Amino acid sequence: MLTLIAPAGILQAPLVARVRAALLDLGGQAGTPDWLAEGEAADLPFAMLAPEQADAIARAALEGVSVDCIAQLAEGRRKMLLVADMDSTIITAETLDELAAFAGVQDQIAAITRRSMNGEIDFATSLRERVAMIAGLGLEALQKTWAGIEIMPGAKTLVRTMAAHGAHCAIASGGFTWFTERVAKKVGFQSHHANILLDDGHALTGKVEEPVFDRDAKLAILKKLAADLHLPLAATAAVGDGANDLAMLGAAGLGVAFRAKPVVAASARARVDHADLRALLYAQGYRASEFRA
Repeated sequence: MLTLIAPAGILQAPLVARVRAALLDLGGQAGTPDWLAEGEAADLPFAMLAPEQADAIARAALEGVSVDCIAQLAEGRRKMLLVADMDSTIITAETLDELAAFAGVQDQIAAITRRSMNGEIDFATSLRERVAMIAGLGLEALQKTWAGIEIMPGAKTLVRTMAAHGAHCAIASGGFTWFTERVAKKVGFQSHHANILLDDGHALTGKVEEPVFDRDAKLAILKKLAADLHLPLAATAAVGDGANDLAMLGAAGLGVAFRAKPVVAASARARVDHADLRALLYAQGYRASEFRA
């Protein structure tokens, strides 16, 4: 199944017909489009092509148009476990970068964050370095940072719709439990997993509890939750934007790079560059009429 997804109003019948024709021209078979949401998402069944071939053909046919393409096996599309990164995925900001603003070191920390998310430096090492730079910051800064956090468009609908259909939804973040706990409650996640910021009761100590919750830990949580729920990894979905997410994206049945760093977008089997997080629902075959707000 090839799912075409776009910001509302962009995906029109001629664009879907263009993709269908391209699949046929290159030796594939293509069925009748099934609209999941008018102007926003459509399923296009295909055969005689591998998913990666169909994806490449569709992207070439749609070059210059803000439409996302996700090609996959039609069977087993609906997932019963979602594991999501938090920073720049479920929320719009990087919490450590925002927290650093109250310590006057936002630019320095943001630069390290960018290198880490691009896979240029080791995540655990970079996290310890960044946290050390905010040692002594008063705990009130955590609440001030939280007050400015915005939820990513589509996040609540994604999580609440999957949960309503029986899926377990979890955050797996290289950030901090202080924030994941609050985001999980606000968005509707059933569990959350992240690093623990250490403090002395008044201020941050500049350290995190070891071991650091990193790329390997995210993958381990995906596998553990799947095992606990008696699910094969094929029945799981994962979404993230940074190099720290690549392992879990690669292991999940549906691994989506969401508005991701270049190294992640290039490596992930599925990516969303234009639509919001509801794209993961469309990719699973949900119709807009099934969404839970």
